[in-house]
Amino acid sequence: MTAPEGPLVVGVDSSTQSTKALVVDAATGGVVARGQAPHQVSDGPGRESDPEAWWGALCEALRQCGAAARGAAAISVGGQQHGLVTLDGAGRPVRPALLWNDVRSAPQRDRLVTELGGPQAWADRIGSVPAPAFTVTKWAWLRENEPEAARAVAAVRLPHDYLTERLTGRGTTDRGDVSGTGWWSTGTEAYDEQVLGLAGLSPGLLPEVLRPGAAAGAVRDLAELPLAPGTLVAPGTGDNMAAALGLGLRPGQPVLSLGTSGTVYAVSEHRPADPTGTVAGFADARGDWLPLACTLNCTLAVDRMAALLGREREAVESGGTAVCLPFLDGERTPDLPYASGLLHGLRHDTTAGQVLQAAYDGAVFALLAALDRVLDEHASADAPILLIGGGARGVAWRETVRRLSGRAVVVPEASELVALGAAAQAAGLVSGEDPAVVARRWGTDRGETFAPVERDEETVARLTETLSAATGLLGAPAPR
Repeated sequence: MTAPEGPLVVGVDSSTQSTKALVVDAATGGVVARGQAPHQVSDGPGRESDPEAWWGALCEALRQCGAAARGAAAISVGGQQHGLVTLDGAGRPVRPALLWNDVRSAPQRDRLVTELGGPQAWADRIGSVPAPAFTVTKWAWLRENEPEAARAVAAVRLPHDYLTERLTGRGTTDRGDVSGTGWWSTGTEAYDEQVLGLAGLSPGLLPEVLRPGAAAGAVRDLAELPLAPGTLVAPGTGDNMAAALGLGLRPGQPVLSLGTSGTVYAVSEHRPADPTGTVAGFADARGDWLPLACTLNCTLAVDRMAALLGREREAVESGGTAVCLPFLDGERTPDLPYASGLLHGLRHDTTAGQVLQAAYDGAVFALLAALDRVLDEHASADAPILLIGGGARGVAWRETVRRLSGRAVVVPEASELVALGAAAQAAGLVSGEDPAVVARRWGTDRGETFAPVERDEETVARLTETLSAATGLLGAPAPR
């Protein structure tokens, strides 16, 4: 192995289903060591996970990195957004964490939106209209449905906060991840007391919000943790903010991420406030903004459709009139938390491959419609889309994005962008640099470019018409 040119840093991606750790040369961006360990998500009725399992997975992933991890100068954690982690007075989880894709809090979301004065009031005050994914709605759900558990809570954290606090012993968060809770205002950059009052949450239960470039603390001397005590710990951030750092994004560059969820976002120098709720007006991890739209149903929903059809995920066929809206777990964008999937336009000559392609079309259509709202007037109308996430390596996903967007697509060579972004934040903490500048020096956005093709207006029109006609049905709660 070539000797590193600079200090070593660790970037962590604690996602829905696993934790990854990369040890990175801060000078070059070269990955020196890596590790990964899984953790479980409950099957229902909601989506929950044990935070202790995240900690165990982090320790195991770091152990796999060997001596390189122990020699690191700094570490940063990027984590799945919105999750509600509730801790007792000893720092132990009161109950499993409610994850971002747990939408049981839709009724509480409806109540909170109304009580603050409606969507416009939320957009003006907080920067976002909360979806059932947002942490504030989950806390309201917990108080209504599990009051004894809520009374036992001594601290409320996000997933990345929980891991950072386990490393340092200090309760902190950052402006990027906390902007997805619904109880922190992007206008004042502070916790909003009125929202906290509506949700029934004491501000004393919440962590300190660190400014970009600050340190969360230093690694404690813990027997199970293969890091040197005293290693610097960066603030960390949410997974989307970390990926933006990992790409070294400049304002106006559109990103489409294909993972368990689908997201579209771009860095902006202007504070977003969308009263329709389509665009979440998040802060980024640097001091700018990260307007973002998220769909719940992305790669897992399309894979499920492939399994139902008995086909491999790439076994798509063109043509036909089938339309599929694969809203298998409700949907966040469009705002249809009670939705189920819809298949329309079948004929005798419809093939299974055409139905599968229709599922891809439905998922990508929802993301591209949201992207139109994410990009402000300062963004280029024909800038290439940076395609990231697990689905970016799939030909069917890539070609569907090209066909329905009419834009060029760039697939960066670098994978594990959340962990790389966390590593860039750790490197910036050591050197005093802007972490986005660090990532640009590493060249993380380099990749293969696929030229634009003519936009498939016929399919877009068919999807638009079907969604419009079916919205009333899709938005209705399921019968009991």
